[in-house]
Amino acid sequence: MNRMDHTPAPGAPEAQVQFLDGDFRVMRPGAFVRCAVTGEPIPLEELRYWDVDLQEAYRDPQAKLTRLGVNVKV
Repeated sequence: MNRMDHTPAPGAPEAQVQFLDGDFRVMRPGAFVRCAVTGEPIPLEELRYWDVDLQEAYRDPQAKLTRLGVNVKV
């Protein structure tokens, strides 16, 4: 894998994560979680955006805004 390529390896397991305020807890080990909006894999080391109440991960702020129904380009 290229050092700049952060795409999970084919066949890598999906993690199960509990999203907390400002942190998350890995409940089942894996390499990535899926964006709730796009379905794209997000490597755990790149996971920065999530919703604690909905327990959903987002690939970027735009995905979160889309989930909220806000039509704004950032």
